[in-house]
Amino acid sequence: MTELPAGPLAVGAGYGEGRPDGWAPSRGRPVHHTRPSAAAPVPHASGPEGDGWAPEPARRTLPATAPDAWREHWFEHDQLVHPAGVTSHVAVYFDRDVARNLGRWLVPYLDEVWQYTKQTYGGFGPDPLLYSIFHQGRYFGGHPATYQDASHDNRNVTDCGVGHYRENDEGAHSIYSLVTHEIAHVVEGANNGAWGSPAFPVWGDSKWAEFFIHDVHEALGQHRRAAAAAGDFDRMTDGFPRPGTHWFRDWWRPLRAAGGGPQVMVRFFRLLAGHLPRHSDTQYTRDLNWGEYLHFTSGAAGGDVTELARRAFGWQDTWTGELDRARAEFPLIAY
Repeated sequence: MTELPAGPLAVGAGYGEGRPDGWAPSRGRPVHHTRPSAAAPVPHASGPEGDGWAPEPARRTLPATAPDAWREHWFEHDQLVHPAGVTSHVAVYFDRDVARNLGRWLVPYLDEVWQYTKQTYGGFGPDPLLYSIFHQGRYFGGHPATYQDASHDNRNVTDCGVGHYRENDEGAHSIYSLVTHEIAHVVEGANNGAWGSPAFPVWGDSKWAEFFIHDVHEALGQHRRAAAAAGDFDRMTDGFPRPGTHWFRDWWRPLRAAGGGPQVMVRFFRLLAGHLPRHSDTQYTRDLNWGEYLHFTSGAAGGDVTELARRAFGWQDTWTGELDRARAEFPLIAY
């Protein structure tokens, strides 16, 4: 058994560990709503009068899977949204109060992020598109949905609402971090043909998203944005698994450095899909406990991460037995 070397401790912010929308990717599913009758299609606008802008993808025929108008029918959402830009990778929708010229930078950003996500983590169902919805002055925050879930019409969705959109925004609470955070939930909940995130009870709503946000910005060459987000993540602490935990600084950063960058998480999700039991509908039968999480992470990192975990999280008595049982139950995960 090889011990994972400790990487440099340097560079957490979440959007809250308890989500008011009730979303949990492994155990709970969003409430299924009855869909209202479809609204009549509306023509694409070319942007605010006089600006002359319409994204090139919006000028061509929409993919068959991307509706020309889409009525929300989940949680408290009931807006009719329309495409602000559609590419071969993303369909971006705005409600009536979002300025269309925001698509100038939101559509290219999301197109690059989703391309990178698919190239790195694999496909996410039969539809190649990510459907990203934006609201102005309502539904603050965000939530995701994955293609296995009928509540959002079996699409991979991010749905975000903010008060102000700023193109030059950066840091853990920027619009870029918010929407990328929701994409991280799509990744954890729908990778490798599996449904659910068994690690969600371990890392909560925001911790894996911190890894993903920072990695996406680095991969796309957005180094200033990556540094700003990482700096915010680095300063923040969480109360789990012990008070004062620096998830990003003491866990994700050294794990990423020693485990081959994003590939450590690519391997982690692949190991989950290959070894953890699933139902016939591809949903995982159960969540991970801490011992199992450390066992699967050690397999992904190619070395024993228990000492790194002790430094980052402390050590709870129950973890020893859980880890021993995980090694016995999943002996093919070697390190």
